[in-house]
Amino acid sequence: MLTLKIIFWVFLFLIFYAYIGYGILLFLLVKMKSLLAKKRDTDGKETYEPEVTLFVAAYNEKDFLDKKVENSRSLDYPKDKVRQIWITDGSDDGTPDLLRQYEGVEVYHKPERAGKIAAMNRGMEFVKTPIVIFSDGNTMLGKESIRRIVKLFSDPKVGCVSGEKRVALSGSTAATEGIYWKYESTLKKWDAELNTVVGAAGELFAVRTELHQPIEPDTLLDDFIISLRIAEQGYKIQYDPEAYALENPSANVREELKRKIRISAGGIQSIVRLKELLNPFRYGLLSFQYISHRVLRWTLAPLGLLVILLCNFFLALHYGLFNIHTIYSWLFLGQILFYVAALTGWLLEDRNIKIKLLYIPFYFFIMNLAVYLGFFRYIKKKQSVNWERAKRG
Repeated sequence: MLTLKIIFWVFLFLIFYAYIGYGILLFLLVKMKSLLAKKRDTDGKETYEPEVTLFVAAYNEKDFLDKKVENSRSLDYPKDKVRQIWITDGSDDGTPDLLRQYEGVEVYHKPERAGKIAAMNRGMEFVKTPIVIFSDGNTMLGKESIRRIVKLFSDPKVGCVSGEKRVALSGSTAATEGIYWKYESTLKKWDAELNTVVGAAGELFAVRTELHQPIEPDTLLDDFIISLRIAEQGYKIQYDPEAYALENPSANVREELKRKIRISAGGIQSIVRLKELLNPFRYGLLSFQYISHRVLRWTLAPLGLLVILLCNFFLALHYGLFNIHTIYSWLFLGQILFYVAALTGWLLEDRNIKIKLLYIPFYFFIMNLAVYLGFFRYIKKKQSVNWERAKRG
């Protein structure tokens, strides 16, 4: 029983730390740093206006072209300093021809579809500006996004800047995505204040063109790999939540699960490819942030949920399953109620019945279920590099 107790409490701590404890620790570290750090000089940053490239790798995005191009042209930045490059490889819905009708939009197209990464690697050959800003074809950017991103690049130590993904709130799935992304946004803000963000948001991120390295064509999380390989070079990944990309939420839980399975498979792949970052003796604080914020959520934390459920069952059984005088019975009952709430929330959401109290349990459940499914998809090599777009609300 002693071994079971040790395993139970160790994994319970890891789960708490991965999802809540790291946020608490991060908050405290940031507060300590703010008390000790000198005020940073921001003089001259307002006039920093280099040329930039808005880069979109698009596949069959004709339904979003008018809004996306209009949105890009309306951004608050000198028009003569913004290039628009679209890579439309494989698109067969008329996207390339429609884009060519817009003045000032550069379109590079190949009929073969080799995946988003191949398109990005190819497209970078046409980028001539010092900063390149990546975004998706179906996301709209906040008016000040370019200016706010560029301002952070005025610090020569910054090699990458992540914007924020915002979910247009409407319906229960949107509420769960919105809650999750607000929490993630807060963690990113604190990560940046402490040292560096650990991974950019693919909906909107920017890099110094000179630091960009072509990545493997079968990469699943291009934004994550590109940004952290820049961090490996000693540069910071900064973050501004007011530089944002707005997109609609997943149409339903099944679509959100499909998206998260792909992300989880990409997370496992990223851990393998960025294994050097697991060495805190080489990367110090970056490794601490990377392991705490990312690696645990894709490995030990989801595994721990199954481990503590099984350990808790045997411990409760040993001391009396319905013995109210032992903490293990209460904890086991709490776990059962949590999973019942999660599954109930899933079933009700699928029937378009909205009970806000059940949002967090079922979203937390599908997040971790996606890690298991993504892991098996990764080891079986069944995750295609060609993104199967989740349906949006």
